[in-house]
Amino acid sequence: MQTPVKYLARKHWKQTGVIALIGSIYLLSSYILKFDGLSGILAIPRAFTWLWINFRPTSNSIQYLPSIWQKLIGTVMLAVASTVVASIIAIFVAILGSKVTGGNSVIQTVVRGIASFFRNIPLVAWAMILLFSFKQSDFTGFLALLLLSVGYLIRAFMEIIEDEASETMLALKATGASYLQVIFQAVIPQIMPSLISWILYMIENNVRDATLVGILTGTGIGFVFDIYYKSFRFDAAGMTVLLIIVVVIALEILSNQIRKVIL
Repeated sequence: MQTPVKYLARKHWKQTGVIALIGSIYLLSSYILKFDGLSGILAIPRAFTWLWINFRPTSNSIQYLPSIWQKLIGTVMLAVASTVVASIIAIFVAILGSKVTGGNSVIQTVVRGIASFFRNIPLVAWAMILLFSFKQSDFTGFLALLLLSVGYLIRAFMEIIEDEASETMLALKATGASYLQVIFQAVIPQIMPSLISWILYMIENNVRDATLVGILTGTGIGFVFDIYYKSFRFDAAGMTVLLIIVVVIALEILSNQIRKVIL
């Protein structure tokens, strides 16, 4: 029988081995890429100094505020719209793919495969693929956010259903309730707080991602930032970043308050 001392010593050596392996991988990668970590760390203060000097909003930046605010609101609305549509699609697909409420194993496998496919393609890749088909437009950004959100939400909703609704499903089936009655009068109402929590999280995430999508698709607040940056109007670009941060923080505070109420 293994003594506690030997067990702890063995655990210590395992942890040390894992840390050593990670460190070795880092050193090997740095050598191959010719990356000097020390120079990078030493450059951080200079980088932040440059950002503070050049990207600090000035009194001249105020003139750009109306156009920045208009595009920012449009970007937030785009993120909200894509998340809401993705949520509606995801809940019905998740019901079909869940082990609790779904159909046969073939349907469940197909649904899980679809969720993995949409979730594992990066947002940048979706934006570039759709850009060739739909050109530079708000609809391109909407679709990119929609497809990625669908993948994440399908997976999240299936896990919620399996964790929270399995006992309810079995109990109501035993009373003779029909499948649709169980789904719409028991399962969905029971998991609704968790669904809303995930939807709020995706809205926050999509507002941040919509900025990157805008740079790629030439729309929204990302496009405005790109124009200011490339035209060397760094103070206006800094104002844009500052407003994005303020809006994202405000949305996070609002969503946290909503979660406290519903959970």
